[in-house]
Amino acid sequence: MYNRAIENKLLQSFGRNKAVVLSGPRQVGKTTLARKIADKSGLKTLWLNGDEPDVRHMLTDVTSVQLKSLVGKNELVVIDEAQRITNIGITLKLMVDELQNVQIFATGSSSFELANRINEPLTGRKIDYFLFPFSFKELSNHTSILEEKRNLVYRLIYGSYPDVVNQPGEEPDILKSLSDSYLYKDLLAFEQLKKPAILEKLLQALALQIGNQVSYHELGQLIGADNQTIERYIDLLEKSYVIFRLGTFSRNLRNELKKTRKIYFYDNGIRNAIIKNYSILDLRTDKGALWENYLMSERMKANQYARRWSNTYFWRTHAKQEIDYIEEREGRLFAYEFKFSPKKKMRFPTTFSKAYPQAEMQVITRDNYIHFIE
Repeated sequence: MYNRAIENKLLQSFGRNKAVVLSGPRQVGKTTLARKIADKSGLKTLWLNGDEPDVRHMLTDVTSVQLKSLVGKNELVVIDEAQRITNIGITLKLMVDELQNVQIFATGSSSFELANRINEPLTGRKIDYFLFPFSFKELSNHTSILEEKRNLVYRLIYGSYPDVVNQPGEEPDILKSLSDSYLYKDLLAFEQLKKPAILEKLLQALALQIGNQVSYHELGQLIGADNQTIERYIDLLEKSYVIFRLGTFSRNLRNELKKTRKIYFYDNGIRNAIIKNYSILDLRTDKGALWENYLMSERMKANQYARRWSNTYFWRTHAKQEIDYIEEREGRLFAYEFKFSPKKKMRFPTTFSKAYPQAEMQVITRDNYIHFIE
């Protein structure tokens, strides 16, 4: 059993008269973690699974009297797969307001279903947490930093989904199953998504462009769709935890790019499953892109789990000077360039250092990456 980075924070959030909401992609271990938290809490627990039709019926358009009867003397109510329940936000609000001394804990896999249904009703009544595939720190805490460093090339190819980590030798089959259900089950069930062929082509195009600037117009021309469709599908892919976007940093210079973006995948294994390429690293032409995607996703995990909030960007000028990643936090700028090989010498653009002289700049290689992702 791997210890998850947010276990203690989840437990510490109990008892504040707020619902605790745990979201994230499918198959990252939300149900397993919820059961572990329920056991560790020592509270008398009612477990409700939103996949069960009778549970969905019980929790849809329910009254406070019905809720009190359902919960009885339980001290903790866990609603797993909460996004499956119609008007779940209203139900959670009633629980928080009407069930005194009862902790509500909900999990959900689809941001575009769960968040859109609970944000408004639960304003000021919830504490949000996000669960990713295993992070470097979670894995190294389970084995050792040395062991996880040895597994770096493996993670670049196969990622760190729990099933992938726990079943070595079956990675391609697991990733195919994960990518099929994780990418399409929620998205294609969404009533307004009518063009699955375009979605598949879009994912393949995005997978081949990680680390590069993305143009919705060029993507549309490539796969035969208009800009509005591309933007809508990318928004849905982001809300369903398949990809995430990085915008541009622009403050001082006329020639800085201002309205472009990069797109990354939450997990390297899913990205490689989409393009069906599990070749060894030395034979690949996308080694730099895999390294960049890995660092970006691991940095996101580290920041989220540490509750270290920052604005994130990349930087580029019309003259094609660029910096891979910039964080702005606590009024300071931190600029990072990603190079897999420590032997490659790299200098930050003078244009950037002169425009932002207070920025801290660092090159991240496979020799020094651990502090960056822990």
